Parts: sequence; C-alpha cells; structure tokens
Amino acid sequence: MADKILVTGATGETGKYTVAELLKRGKAVRALVHKIDDRSDKLKRAGAEIVVGDMLEHDDLIRATEGMDAAYFCYPVRPGLIQATAYLADAARRAKLELVVNMSQISAREDSDSHAARDHWISERILDWSGVPSTHLRPTFFSQWFLYPHAQASIINEGVIDLPYGEGRHAPIAAEDQARFIAHVLEEPARHAGQIYSLYGPTELSQAEIAKEIGDAIGITVNYRPTTIAEYKSRLESQGLPPFLIQHFCAIAIDYQNGIFAGADKIIASETGRAPLSVKAFVDLHRAEFKVAAR
Repeated sequence: MADKILVTGATGETGKYTVAELLKRGKAVRALVHKIDDRSDKLKRAGAEIVVGDMLEHDDLIRATEGMDAAYFCYPVRPGLIQATAYLADAARRAKLELVVNMSQISAREDSDSHAARDHWISERILDWSGVPSTHLRPTFFSQWFLYPHAQASIINEGVIDLPYGEGRHAPIAAEDQARFIAHVLEEPARHAGQIYSLYGPTELSQAEIAKEIGDAIGITVNYRPTTIAEYKSRLESQGLPPFLIQHFCAIAIDYQNGIFAGADKIIASETGRAPLSVKAFVDLHRAEFKVAAR
C-alpha cells in the first residue's frame, strides 16, 4: 500500500480533488505546483506538502518524486507531454515508485487526428516501456466543462449548448469522481498496475439530453444547438485559445460524432462502492458556480 504520494498538476481539476481525497484517507501528500498562489495555499492549509516545479524540468521531477511511494501524473493539454512523461518515467524509476497513475484521455490512439490525443497514446507507451508500474486512465469529457466560461455564459445567458457534436453521446464524468477512483487505485498499486481504465459518468446522454438535464436542474430552458466545425474553430480563435488546443478540440469533435466518447460507468461504482455523479447531481453540487439560486 502506498502511503506517500506525489500529485502533479495539483491545482488542476482532478489534482485538487485527488489531494483532498488522499489526505482524507490519511496519506502523506506532496503537491507539485507551478507557482505559489491562492490555490496552492489552500492545498497547504489542508495538509499537503507543497513543492514548486516544472514538469518540463527533469531535475524538478527527480526532486518531487524522491521519497515517494507512488504518483498521480497529469499534464495539461499543451505541447510537451512526451518530454514531461519521459522525465517523469526516469524520476519514477530512480525513486522506485510502486505505481504511476497516468491521466490520459478516451481519444488517445496512435492514429488520432488530434496531436494532443496522439501524444497521450505515446505517453502511455513511454510509461509502459520504462518498466515503471503504471495505470492509464482514459476519461470521457469532464462535467467541469459545463462550468468553463464560454459554456456557462452560453447556458445561463442564452439557454444554449452550442457545440459541433452532432448526434454523439457521452456520460459526463466529474473530476470529483475521478479523484475518488485515482485515490482508490493508488491505495492498491499491485492490483491496478498495468491496467487501462475508461472512466465515465453513470448515464450516457446526447447533447440535447444533457441540455435538458442542466436546464431542469437550474430552472431554465436549455437547448442543444449544433454548430459546424468551422464555426466552432472560428469561435475558439476569437477567444484567443492556443492553436494546439484548438486543433485538439476540433479533432475530438469529430471523434465525438463518431462515438469515441460514448459509454457509461463500469468501474467507479464497483471499485469505490459509490456511483459517479449524474449531470443533475453535479449541477446541484456546483450550483453557486452557475450563479443560479436554488429553486
């Protein structure tokens, strides 16, 4: 059983919840953060050891993994994943980690049109080739997407989800539920090493059904309005998103239309004893962030 655990990307969506879950389970948690700010201060107050570092700096990862039993590795959607993975794998071997839980994505595959998704597939292989015991997680779209600025503004101000997802379906998965599963896996390294787990919410829904679920939860009418890839790309560019991220979002929109993101939970409920949050339950939990008063 791993008792001293490194969490990279510790102020991110899954990272902050994983830190909290591990601390709740009595683990010693080292949180790797890019800078000291309010988010890192909150983790420190909760009981985590804070280490400032860059995942693209080999020495920083060697320092972060030293003395740890296991690690959760999560790199943002930006260039550099393959380099960061190689550095992490080497550091993990030096530290003799019992397990690295690697955050990949459901669209990761060797022939993906998304540069980011293909990088995730290569990242998985680097960890496999390194000999470091690893578990790869491939989640579908996060429920947290509903809270991102454009999505929330569109939902609240216009009553619309406007995405180029056609008639595709998925079961949104909350970062909180992923964190529960990550902590569960880290507690039993030997049992989960070598596994690839696809992570989903409890119920597969179309975008129209997701729109209705959100609308019913916050007391407004929300509809799904499909857009084209070209319209979506233009909007992302107007928002100033990096080209790497725009290329990824457009490529996986096609994956979504083709069913790559489809599926419902088969592992979180059985492994942790609690089903992941439904769309309604997620919205209820984050109601204040939607800036909509309870009915």
